[in-house]
Amino acid sequence: MPTSATVPVYIDQTPALADFCQAIAGCSWLAMDTEFLRDKTYYPQFCLLQIAAGDQVACIDPLALTDLGPLLEILYDPNITKVLHAARQDMEIFYHLHGKLPSPVFDTQIAAPLLGIADQIGYAGLVQELLGAQLEKGHSRTDWSQRPLNAEQLKYAADDVIYLARLYPKMLQRLEKLGRLDWLTSDCQALCEPDVYENPPETAWLRLSGAYKMKGAALSIIQTLAAWRERTAQQENLPRGWVLKDDVLFDLARLQPKTPVQLQTLRALAERTVKRHGEEICALVRQALAQPPQALPQKSRPSLGTPDKEALLDLLGAVVRLLAERHTLNPAVVAGRKDLEALAAGEADCKLREGWRYHLVGAELEALLRGEHQLSVSDGRLLLEPRLAAK
Repeated sequence: MPTSATVPVYIDQTPALADFCQAIAGCSWLAMDTEFLRDKTYYPQFCLLQIAAGDQVACIDPLALTDLGPLLEILYDPNITKVLHAARQDMEIFYHLHGKLPSPVFDTQIAAPLLGIADQIGYAGLVQELLGAQLEKGHSRTDWSQRPLNAEQLKYAADDVIYLARLYPKMLQRLEKLGRLDWLTSDCQALCEPDVYENPPETAWLRLSGAYKMKGAALSIIQTLAAWRERTAQQENLPRGWVLKDDVLFDLARLQPKTPVQLQTLRALAERTVKRHGEEICALVRQALAQPPQALPQKSRPSLGTPDKEALLDLLGAVVRLLAERHTLNPAVVAGRKDLEALAAGEADCKLREGWRYHLVGAELEALLRGEHQLSVSDGRLLLEPRLAAK
């Protein structure tokens, strides 16, 4: 296994990539991490991939390589477990790189709370807690698209996967000992669903804070312009805010401009945007005014219509904490307040009704909601127990 003294190999030529991938092809798992930029683009700009496998450590340069074929064979090999920390953004890169997602995945950030470690712990904190090591922070703001990368930058990047490779066996062993590896596998599977990484333009308005408050023509305009902005940002690979800022979308919905001249009254709308997109924006506004808005999606969650709603959720939360602590488990990974509300309201699509969460907590909560279980206090301890039948 590599150590912090291991010097990473920098790979920017296809033959070297092929040799490295051949050397690690027989590994059952590998640790990997990416460096990327996203401040000037819609999609993340893939700048560097670090891999530790066996005694090999490499920093692979996707900006220099014209053929990533050997690497893709490794990434998408179902017999190789890919170990990452906070994998979502890395997975998004791989999805847009090749149109599919690597699998199986072991995310150490998801694994940590299953071991009783703080929820959403940072990578440096996890390394400190489990390995007693301290990561360097000197290059955390590096522009990874700039070349050449110096030896210090490559060492900093490689350290992430070197320590990740040390974390994995330790965390895997503890999960297996606790009988929770299947729990992690189930939770990590969600990272391998393509829908997670798709942003359909037609539903872009649903991701706007405040869109639900709009009605009639204003809602129709928001829906139409949000879809146009999303599509334009994707096609031109620009941040959404560079096309139109959120507050400008709402200003346009209120103003309802039909000609570019009317756009000039919007101080927050850049002049260059008016020149480039003014006619199109006004045409879209006119189109939106001529059609009814899309219906607001039906809430899958019935309203929890009880005057004691907050008290009920507090009660359910107390049970979650009680059962989680009984299993030396971080309560935050079991259920949040929204999950409890979904369960109490009878929502069918609720994670507390699925998998390990149901067997650990969900079934007990349902019994409590049906009046079959009760909470009591004995010697200062909270107890969850079956309700005795009335005599």
